[in-house]
Amino acid sequence: MSKAFLAAVLQDSMNCTGVVAQRAVNDMIEAIIEELREEGGFTLPSFGTFTVCETRARQAVNPRTGEAVAVSAGRTVRFKASPGLKQSV
Repeated sequence: MSKAFLAAVLQDSMNCTGVVAQRAVNDMIEAIIEELREEGGFTLPSFGTFTVCETRARQAVNPRTGEAVAVSAGRTVRFKASPGLKQSV
């Protein structure tokens, strides 16, 4: 799925121009990102929950050279599908 696909669905659903639909998709994605930054999570009912998780620093191995590589601590986003989404798929 891409932004263009989402914009096309909105355009067909709302009967609006492509520019307006693209702007709506961009605004929606920005709002989700801002919510993840501020609250650390975002729930879309009947779809699932996005949560921000902390990752620990660790040692990894470069598969090409076999060399040990240090991976620093960071943050990542995890997704858990809702039961309704799991059933429909």
